[in-house]
Amino acid sequence: MLNVAKFGGTSVADYEAMLRCANIIKSQPQTKLVAVSASAGVTNHLVTLSTKVLSAQEQSEIIESIRQIQYNITKHLDCEAELNTIVDGILSQLTELATQQNTLQTAKTGDAILACGEQMSSQIFARVLQTIDVNGLCFDVRRVMKTNSLYGKAVVDLEQLSSQCQTELLPLLEEHVVVTQGFIGQDGLGCTTTLGRGGSDYSAALLAEATNASGLAIWTDVVGIFTTDPRIASSARAIPEISFGEAAEMATFGAKILHPATLIPAMRSDIPVFVGSSREPEAGGTQIMQQVKSKPTYRAIALRREQTLVTVKSPAMLHASGFLAQVFTILAKHELSVDLITTSEISVALTFDNPTGSTQAVITQNVVEELEQLCEVTVEHGLNLVAVVGNKLNATTGLGSNIFDNISDVNIRMICHGASSNNLCFLVDEKDGDKVVETLHDKLFI
Repeated sequence: MLNVAKFGGTSVADYEAMLRCANIIKSQPQTKLVAVSASAGVTNHLVTLSTKVLSAQEQSEIIESIRQIQYNITKHLDCEAELNTIVDGILSQLTELATQQNTLQTAKTGDAILACGEQMSSQIFARVLQTIDVNGLCFDVRRVMKTNSLYGKAVVDLEQLSSQCQTELLPLLEEHVVVTQGFIGQDGLGCTTTLGRGGSDYSAALLAEATNASGLAIWTDVVGIFTTDPRIASSARAIPEISFGEAAEMATFGAKILHPATLIPAMRSDIPVFVGSSREPEAGGTQIMQQVKSKPTYRAIALRREQTLVTVKSPAMLHASGFLAQVFTILAKHELSVDLITTSEISVALTFDNPTGSTQAVITQNVVEELEQLCEVTVEHGLNLVAVVGNKLNATTGLGSNIFDNISDVNIRMICHGASSNNLCFLVDEKDGDKVVETLHDKLFI
């Protein structure tokens, strides 16, 4: 039996955190493959280096901050000097990349910069495992995670991944606990790519699928998936079990605990996923499976901030065919993904996720100008998306009164219901988002 584990940035933030994770691995002999994120704080520094034009002094200060994060871990290890040499080598490459990026901002160089964090944390964590008599081995995931050249959100070649895992990775698992990097891959040109921020979970799920793993554990800083964000509603509680369908809706519509793409490989290959806290492994967590025993009408409420609503309107839509196809052709050309859509006779409303840290606006002026050749276009920012997640929501009576009567003082900008049995989504102004979630959670999760 082979299990895969993934540890997030807070789980590998310092020596004590890494040691806790190492002991989790030691207590689970079936866990033979581990994917790690960059140590907490490192990725934010790397994002700054990849997206901002900085002075040489500013670059040097940021790189030194990254060095100290890693040195604060290596100083606890007997192989400190050896690891520091590895860290210094990666940071030397990073210095060159940051200088290049300062001169000519490219997504390609940006990916090479962002990948440095996982390269360091994986080297260090493999050595932490060795200190507790676990035969840890660092493995460069780029040997198996082959992608296209869409830097920043590269697409993995699943056939190559499966084939490469059989020849490059599986033989190592027979005698080692292999530690590798989440989030990164390599294109056909030999250049480093990234799967998008948060893609470490997705990497781990892809590796679990490619190695025919029996389970995937996502270790983070909370004890599982909650009914909503505890920072918004103090009454939020952990969910013992949840179906793939429900979890996918939560991940897609704002629950930060999982990357939205993570569940796709797990669902495809029916691999159970566990989500738990590396700080409190004994506290249990959430099991995500194809079939669950409990199927409540209301399972959770998710909130996604910084949403953009685009409304396209044209009398030409009336009784006309092909209009939507033209709109979506433009969006596809710019590689834009639509989340929600509602239509009337002469207008279509579309929502787009525009999260903090995006290197550019999702809806650029070029996109708007191309759409305006077809129709009238309105773009609205500053919205929050609220998703009520559960079961058989498209066949539940009284749903409107249970939800909307309790927030009758809030302006609802858009409603999307009926396409999925697992969610009902609507947009509200960003100033109302937290209040709506807290109110509904207190009413629906008594």
